[in-house]
Amino acid sequence: MENQSIVVRVATPDDVHFASIITDEMEASAKARGTGIAKRSPQYIEEKMREGKSVIAHTEDGTWVGFCYIETWSHGEYVANSGLIVSPAFRKSGVAKRIKQRIFELSREKYPEAKIFGLTTGLAVMKINSDLGYEPVTYSELTQDEAFWAGCKSCVNYDILMSKDRKNCLCTAMLYDPKDHYEPSETAAEFKQHSKAYERLMRIKQSRFIKNFLKKESSKKPGGAAVEKKKMFSLFNYFFNL
Repeated sequence: MENQSIVVRVATPDDVHFASIITDEMEASAKARGTGIAKRSPQYIEEKMREGKSVIAHTEDGTWVGFCYIETWSHGEYVANSGLIVSPAFRKSGVAKRIKQRIFELSREKYPEAKIFGLTTGLAVMKINSDLGYEPVTYSELTQDEAFWAGCKSCVNYDILMSKDRKNCLCTAMLYDPKDHYEPSETAAEFKQHSKAYERLMRIKQSRFIKNFLKKESSKKPGGAAVEKKKMFSLFNYFFNL
């Protein structure tokens, strides 16, 4: 199955016919793991598709492959990439990472100032999150929006969560805070182009500077130019490579 070409894109209203398949697989996967996730209805998934707040994966012939969606909390201060699910036939194909990457990008596009977080019990998802810049955090660093925690009521581990006063549970909390990540205004291509231009400029300046200096030294004393040339190259290279 994994050899098929898989499309990963933002879901649209045309994808609502996948909603029931997605929620059924979410529930079956939670039962198989014995951990559980907050249950979602097909109507809720359809809403995310219509709002442009979800990512879907499918084969070119229209077979559903995977899904993930965005939720906002605390008036947009926090964003969660939730409900990541991949069809069993396409697991371990790398598609989960592609979905997570695209939903992360979509979250940054729609909510550039928001903190992005997730709760997961899966080591593979933790690895993907880490690669995207997430860091493990305590539950106290997540949104305290009551609506978010109410969504955990359908999870099989809800009693454990509440017995610990919502301070921890079986899920690992991970957070991406945009304030902790520097994002250069230049693209990689622009930076490379500008770097090469800078290097050419410095070589020209180096050549002109040394020529002028040697001209002055040669007029002062015979044979002094060769010695001073060596000194100047060493000195210039030192400052150029700082």
